Amino acid sequence: MNLSVAKNIPNAKEVKEKIDQRMYEEKSKSIKTVAVLFGGCSPEYSVSLQSASAVIQQIDQTRYDLVLIGISKKGEWFLFEGDPQIIEDDSWCNKKYCVPVYVSQNRTERCVVIFRNEKLEKKHIDVALPIMHGKNGEDGTVQGVFELAGIPIIGCGVLASALCMDKDRAHKMVSTVGVSVPKSFTINKSMDVKGFMNKANEMGYPLFVKPIRAGSSFGITKISDCNEFIVACERAFTYDENIIIEEFIEGFEVGCAVLGNEKLIVGEIDEIELSKGFFDFDEKYSLKTSSIHVPARISDETAKRIKETAKLIYKCLDCKDFARVDMFLTSNEEIVFNEVNTIPGFTSHSRYPNMMKAAGITFKQIVERLLELGGEICES
Repeated sequence: MNLSVAKNIPNAKEVKEKIDQRMYEEKSKSIKTVAVLFGGCSPEYSVSLQSASAVIQQIDQTRYDLVLIGISKKGEWFLFEGDPQIIEDDSWCNKKYCVPVYVSQNRTERCVVIFRNEKLEKKHIDVALPIMHGKNGEDGTVQGVFELAGIPIIGCGVLASALCMDKDRAHKMVSTVGVSVPKSFTINKSMDVKGFMNKANEMGYPLFVKPIRAGSSFGITKISDCNEFIVACERAFTYDENIIIEEFIEGFEVGCAVLGNEKLIVGEIDEIELSKGFFDFDEKYSLKTSSIHVPARISDETAKRIKETAKLIYKCLDCKDFARVDMFLTSNEEIVFNEVNTIPGFTSHSRYPNMMKAAGITFKQIVERLLELGGEICES
């Protein structure tokens, strides 16, 4: 063969890359305008800013028209038109960059309405990507706003979001497919907490007292005896009117990053190593006395069982597009369900991207795949 001709023949890797790129471009054609939501009237407001800033910077803005919608701590909705890099330090919310906006509930328009200079502007939205954590973000409320407006959402829908946010109902649902869950009971704020102390004593200490609907370990207390029960319940009630008392699971927490719908991709499992206490809010974002190992220090067989269990939980709770499934692995290698985060932390150092990174999938590829999934929604 003539060497000059041979040099022009692409190798298999180059061909695959071109095919993959063409497929990505074809799938992305149906998405033009993406609304990215951040902030929110939630205790996890600051975490959402970090996650959203990181995600926005990974989106190819030559391919997509981004509409950035920031929600203040008070619950005010704004179209943000400043530099996305100032979102993270919470300097985004000012008149220089923000214009009031709301989502039109007219399903024939599929748009947001912008209040600018005492006039109304309408901006069509193809798909929305909420990067909001906790209450009023991943509990189905924001998802409901867009569902009523006829605007597709990337991520879990109303039912899955609300169900996963409710620790008690999520446990009950997952138990129906044969996955172990912690023993527990619930208390409403209107009830006499003292009347449940005997029930807690029967379950045995240590115990966890948690708000039923809160994220990032807000309001959670690990208690070692009955003297701590009342105070722990009062603390949990500051975050939710309903709380759950859970047994302590002897073992360690493992997590699975799940991506996709019919065909699921599961990242490498991570393992949380604690030196004391539990994985509370401060520890999650400082790692002062704990470590996260990716991949987890477990056998291949155990890792396979955990991944299959994560897929089962993901499907059982009707999750869509992406979520992080958290479980416990006991000393006798029993897998016990903990919770599902339907919008997990999305910074470059967060657990979800790091689990995917360990499986060979970059942060940018995660975001690209989510937008591909959004394109599939628009086509359907």
